[in-house]
Amino acid sequence: MTRPPLPQDETTRLQTAATRHLWMHFTRHGSSPEDHVPIMVRGEGVHLWDTQGRRYIDGLAGLFTSQLGHGRRDLAEAAAAQTTELEFMPLWSYAHPPAIELAERLAQLTPGDLNRVFFTNSGSEAVETAWKLAKNYFRLTGRPTKHKVISRATAYHGTTHGALSITGIAGLKQDFEPLVPSTVHVSNTNAYRAAELTAGALEVQDQQSLERFGIWAADQIALAIEAQGPDTVAAVFLEPVQNAGGCFPPPPGYFQRVREICDEHDVLLVSDEVICAFGRLGHMFGAEHFGYQPDMITTAKGITSGYAPLGAVLASDRLMEPFLEPGAMFGHGYTFGGHPVSTAVGLKNLEIFEEEKVLEHVQQNAGAFRSTLEKLLDLPIVGDVRGEGFFYGIELVKDKSTRASFSAEECERILYGFISKKLFAEGLYCRADDRGDPVIQLSPPLIATTEDLEEIEQILRSVLSEAWSLI
Repeated sequence: MTRPPLPQDETTRLQTAATRHLWMHFTRHGSSPEDHVPIMVRGEGVHLWDTQGRRYIDGLAGLFTSQLGHGRRDLAEAAAAQTTELEFMPLWSYAHPPAIELAERLAQLTPGDLNRVFFTNSGSEAVETAWKLAKNYFRLTGRPTKHKVISRATAYHGTTHGALSITGIAGLKQDFEPLVPSTVHVSNTNAYRAAELTAGALEVQDQQSLERFGIWAADQIALAIEAQGPDTVAAVFLEPVQNAGGCFPPPPGYFQRVREICDEHDVLLVSDEVICAFGRLGHMFGAEHFGYQPDMITTAKGITSGYAPLGAVLASDRLMEPFLEPGAMFGHGYTFGGHPVSTAVGLKNLEIFEEEKVLEHVQQNAGAFRSTLEKLLDLPIVGDVRGEGFFYGIELVKDKSTRASFSAEECERILYGFISKKLFAEGLYCRADDRGDPVIQLSPPLIATTEDLEEIEQILRSVLSEAWSLI
């Protein structure tokens, strides 16, 4: 399906205004011609259209967000209806029906006793809130020295100062130091690089070695807690499938061992599900998908399928108890957290999930997505394909036999200079990234069909085959 382009004078006006006034996020503004800002003007289903009328398949769901796809009138109507009823009311000692009803619905869906919902505007704010809540909880329960956080190398947890401190990507942090102290980083679960992570002690070759690697990785958390002192560690922040670095699933038994470690040392387990919740892995929550019980879940993105900004911390009843004492208060909040329009959209989003059996669709098609992408393993540039559900990473190498990665110069020239631009030119919007090793990340809307997934593979195959000639 094609869309007519915008008139040329309107496209030119937008380009000029963008280059003069719009400060885009995570963007190298000096690296592109002034008249070459990609401007998307329409979305429908799994597709996007730009000012030139060109169609793209959205292989990233916006930014791991557009679960139900673009252009849904039912979600837009839910937002409009709430705006005419009550457009704004803060949750500072007051409440409104959509926030109450969405909190109740989320409590019904969460695993275990995560029955308390603190609304934020974004994933970064949710992570920030969870850390502050952990510290406040231990202070109120007589353990004020428990304030440190354990997270994983290369993991991304957000951009606010606290969330950025928890993030394990040095390149994102150095321009904003000094950051919040009290964060410690341990190994991630990149099984493809297990030999490197374990200094040659483990190489994943079969199911048994994968399980051993999972226990080894979990035990790094125990070692970090013991090194810091259990009386100083408040929480462990982990994504069900780690995003940055290229979609690292947990090895079998990993989260079960982490849960044991946290219980042993009285440390809270925070499941950072800003990406992995709301169907991305085929279940409402990633913790449910992998069978572990967190003390908190942080989330955002898919909670509204991107139709309004909203995030949340889902906390256990135990964490709420000290705040129910007379005079106690969690002195934290956001003006727009739990906005009436956003929470109304969140309610409608969950209603559609149930009516259209979105989770079942992902579960039924997850195997086809994996097998479709694994076809790319016949290309010499593709070293690994990994992920879960509708969330995958493709790691690129320059030597399959040695698993040799790209140099910094090759990342600039091949990953960013060619692959990223060429994929977009061929009609695929996705992410080419080198936070860790060079990867392509894919996270299409959850409504994507097998035909959509095959189109993604075909574009990738064409571009990656051409990219190999540049090595």
